Amino acid sequence: MTDVAGNLARVQERIARAAMRAGRAPEEVLLVGISKSVDVERIRRALAAGLPALGENRVQEAREKIGALGHPVPWHMVGHLQTNKARDAVLLFDLIHSVDRLELARELDRRAAAAGKVAEVLVQVNLTGEATKGGFAPDELKGALEGLAGLSRLRVMGLMTIPPPVEHGEQTRGWFRRLRELRDEAGLEHLSMGMSDDFEVAVEEGATMVRVGTAIFGPRQ
Repeated sequence: MTDVAGNLARVQERIARAAMRAGRAPEEVLLVGISKSVDVERIRRALAAGLPALGENRVQEAREKIGALGHPVPWHMVGHLQTNKARDAVLLFDLIHSVDRLELARELDRRAAAAGKVAEVLVQVNLTGEATKGGFAPDELKGALEGLAGLSRLRVMGLMTIPPPVEHGEQTRGWFRRLRELRDEAGLEHLSMGMSDDFEVAVEEGATMVRVGTAIFGPRQ
């Protein structure tokens, strides 16, 4: 059986050390446990051990887990979001990390208005131009944020990115540094960056949220 509590404690310690190396307080970094393909029992063990937030990649899987677990911590949508799932996403999630196109933003705004709420979101930035990843190119970001500013039911909290696969976490540092620069230029608060293989580098470069799955929950089933 995966030692979820022990894994979580080790990840939290690594986050704390990375924050201190960068002269930051560990409390500035929210650990989002990515529970994609993770069974409910393992998630319960992580929550009992103090996991502060959960992240899911798919709306349907999240709906089932939220039905089983409720809302003991915030739920984050971290995967690609189809426009036809915007209504469910607004109702299910506390934060949507992956606003990667204006069409989706407008639909989230419309669905949030219908639900009588304001949806908090992050804007996804595609730093590398990879065709397989969504998000705004860095030179599109200013215009995108201006467009989003006109949507009264969306609150843009910050930026998110998924760097290309690398052999060593250190190789992602330049991407994370670039996202921080873009965040600072935009005057936003949050940076969602860093996963199981590179979250310490992300924390050193200013991440306020890291998305960690395997390092907490063990290999996916």
